[in-house]
Amino acid sequence: MLTSLLPSTQRALLRRLAVEQSENRIPSLIAGLVRDGETIWVDSRGKVDGQPASTDTQYRIGSITKTFVAVLVMRLRDEGRLDLADRLDDYVPGTSIGKRSIGSLLSQSSGLTAEPAGQWWERTPGGSAEEMLASIDESALRPTPNHGFHYSNVGFGVLGELVARLRGAPWHEVMQREILAPLGMKRTTLAPVAPHAEGLAVHPWADVVLPEPAEDAGAMAPAGQLWSTFDDMVRWVRFVGGDTGEVLHPDTVLEMRSPGSVDDGPEWRGGYGLGLQLMRYRGRRLAGHTGSMPGFVANLWSDPDDATGVIFMANTTAGMSGTFSTDLLDLLAQHEPRIPEAWEPSADVDMRLLELTGQWYWGPSPYVVRVRPDGLLDLSPSKGRGRASRFRANADGTWTGLDGYYAGETLRVGRDAEGTPTYLDLNTFIFTRTPYASDAPVPGGVAGWRPGK
Repeated sequence: MLTSLLPSTQRALLRRLAVEQSENRIPSLIAGLVRDGETIWVDSRGKVDGQPASTDTQYRIGSITKTFVAVLVMRLRDEGRLDLADRLDDYVPGTSIGKRSIGSLLSQSSGLTAEPAGQWWERTPGGSAEEMLASIDESALRPTPNHGFHYSNVGFGVLGELVARLRGAPWHEVMQREILAPLGMKRTTLAPVAPHAEGLAVHPWADVVLPEPAEDAGAMAPAGQLWSTFDDMVRWVRFVGGDTGEVLHPDTVLEMRSPGSVDDGPEWRGGYGLGLQLMRYRGRRLAGHTGSMPGFVANLWSDPDDATGVIFMANTTAGMSGTFSTDLLDLLAQHEPRIPEAWEPSADVDMRLLELTGQWYWGPSPYVVRVRPDGLLDLSPSKGRGRASRFRANADGTWTGLDGYYAGETLRVGRDAEGTPTYLDLNTFIFTRTPYASDAPVPGGVAGWRPGK
């Protein structure tokens, strides 16, 4: 299999893969790692139709399907066709959740039931959108929302219908046209296309298997029906990390990766953005999704800060260990941590920005402004914890915050008669070159410093 890692790293990863497949009795399992947009390791154990799975073998990816539906909704938002604060009734009227927002459906905080009415939808032929929507009555409401996390497959069935109504075509056709074709994902499909794995359940007390159904989920298909390959999932992990190929603006994907609801517990480790699952793990901020359908389990996680991703797909109903994905990331970090690129002076720094760099004070608290290699300004506490943000220049001389407390806020530069920067006005917060500078706006001009009594 493809790899660009040291033999010792390959062996450690292969052993972890082999242990997972053997001890949990998984019919076939393929897994791999992505770094800087390239597959650096991929391997498989077990067989599909008598052969080892390849990077072109299809598996059902379950709820990873939801991430595609979410992208379609965000494209509509970016086009101005809808707002995330809009009520569902504005587009898909007639349900008990009509007053809930589009954003709450995307972030799994609408309070809608997890599963649709009727028989187990994953194992029976699906019905029409009209039937699904008619079943969403008062009994389909669960916890009070207010950003409370409550996972809902039904919610993404509804979002698929929202896309269909606004685009005038089935959601999966819109996905093919707007996502899969532009990104070159030719092996991601609504129904399996050979070569593909068969969905299997493994007997808990004997080494025998049972074929699982692969029904067309109908109106519930947006919640988990897609099939895909390792190679296509590599492209998708890059997308989640920000390599969007103009399907979405990278800032929109960043918005999707921001927490919208939290799966609360003794320690916050997971949550949901806008159609993306989120996980905090040993300092990593991972975004992606897990997936399961009868006979299949899949994981896709991206670490945008490290430009790293992990993917696995298996044809088993249950039995995978919960740490397999993060174990692979740990092994990579342990055996082949990144070696920083050699530092070199930049050839295209805007020299006018140098006058903004250096020490500033918010009241008595010291901050530092730096020019980043990408031309952004970085405002951070010079020591300890505090509010830190990056800022992008605007044509009118102001700057806009990109993250942290100041995301979306405006930074203005105050200057004296000679044009020298004397203070920074960050949405009324004043930063000065000395603590409480007397010639600056509030909180400048105070009585002045004095010795203690």
